[in-house]
Amino acid sequence: MRLTWEELGWERVAPRVGRRRLPGWDCTAGLVVGEGAALMIDAGSSLAEGALLRADARALAGARVTHIALTHPHFDHVFGAAAFAGVEVLAAGGSSDVYERGREELCADAVRNGLGLRAAEEAADTLVRPRHFVWGTWELELAGGVRVRLVRTGEGHTAHDLVVVVPGDPTVVFCGDLVEESGEPQAGPDAAPARWPAALDRLLELGGEDALYVPGHGAVVDAAFVRSQRDALAERFGVAG
Repeated sequence: MRLTWEELGWERVAPRVGRRRLPGWDCTAGLVVGEGAALMIDAGSSLAEGALLRADARALAGARVTHIALTHPHFDHVFGAAAFAGVEVLAAGGSSDVYERGREELCADAVRNGLGLRAAEEAADTLVRPRHFVWGTWELELAGGVRVRLVRTGEGHTAHDLVVVVPGDPTVVFCGDLVEESGEPQAGPDAAPARWPAALDRLLELGGEDALYVPGHGAVVDAAFVRSQRDALAERFGVAG
């Protein structure tokens, strides 16, 4: 008998759509289930977390993960991807250099944030280079008529943010770290603060007022929360409009 989302520690957000809050950095991983296929959204912070997510997805979907969408190239979202052998990996256009030549910095950032050196080095050494880079919109159809839209919204939390929109009732938007609920949005050296509010405007256009928005960290939120965070970021960074 197939286990339920809740029995495996996942939150069912919509039909065929769920997410899991991972320990340590409270990072979200998402799953969209088709017929005999599944899309994972972000892959955890280590190979061990990636293997856990892969096993969960197999139990929930009854099939292996066929695609991974990486919302942005930070270690807590990408280091588990190598645990998914043979999967098609998608990421935002422009991020290829991070995956090809940014391994040492990703490893160092992981260690600075508390990941063990051995686990960080192992994940960095096996870091997966995405097969497809999304510059605008990428339409993905999983078997069974499950449609997913991947959109490069523009720079914000990083220069390479990708969101995943799952149309339905309700529509679900996986925001990556463009939206954070469990703490103030983090703006590191690779952020584009002046463009972040515009990226959130685009996010709201994609989802609409009735969508559920899944942040990179924290609880699922609504459009009003995203709009409030957009305004707070604009004030924080002195962005007009």
